[in-house]
Amino acid sequence: MRLFVSHRTEYRFSEPQKRLVQLLRLTPGNHAGQSVVSWSIDVDRDARLKPARDGYGNETTMLYVDGPLDHITISVSGEVLTEDRAGLLDAAAEPLPPLHFMQATPLTRADARLQGYVAGLELPADPLAGAHLLAERIHDYLMLEDPQVGGDHSAAAALASRRADAQAAAHLLIAAARLSGYPARYVAGHLYRPYQAEGNAAHGWAELYVEGYGWIGFDAHEGRCPTESYVRVAVGLDHGQAAPISGARIGGGGEELTVNVHVGPEPAPQ
Repeated sequence: MRLFVSHRTEYRFSEPQKRLVQLLRLTPGNHAGQSVVSWSIDVDRDARLKPARDGYGNETTMLYVDGPLDHITISVSGEVLTEDRAGLLDAAAEPLPPLHFMQATPLTRADARLQGYVAGLELPADPLAGAHLLAERIHDYLMLEDPQVGGDHSAAAALASRRADAQAAAHLLIAAARLSGYPARYVAGHLYRPYQAEGNAAHGWAELYVEGYGWIGFDAHEGRCPTESYVRVAVGLDHGQAAPISGARIGGGGEELTVNVHVGPEPAPQ
């Protein structure tokens, strides 16, 4: 599938800022099933952009802007060719061993309730069958929300409330997978939803390392493995380590954030 992605982020500050430094994880990489045809990052003012690659193998860009600054818009656009590989990941940058992704974080920490839930699942001994059943059980357990909503996105909160958006559902699957012996990580990216007039927003899912197969993607929110409708951008132990934009600013006051995302077989309307 040929997918066009447009990601526009606008910050407005209540007081002028002296300096802004952002880490952008907005550029997808090439791997089996995903080829980047073109990609660009544009900023609506003078800025320094420094491309790099982080410890997870993600394509990153450091953004430096000097003030005074009362607003800034970061626009990303590109074209990606994708194919359905039933979630199986191959030929991606992998600087870290799978065991690194057994670490818990505050968003993926397993409390006693989650430990009890996983113990009661009785997963099959076959690693691939176990991974698929685990993802199915998490999907069936949750009352799913819109792809991106506010609130607590931790695995423990999702299990307790049975409510989760894509981010929280991925964290719950990651925590449950690690308890079950699967290295697991968060994937930030995009999903084209042709069945929805709205909702083609930034998305998140999980990847589990399955012995004999390698990394396989599982989307607990959508109840499937990633297909040709997915664009994989960045990975981390949780969403915080794979978030599209993170950073700091020097200056007081508050900020207002607006994000618009388009994903589809046609470029975004101008």
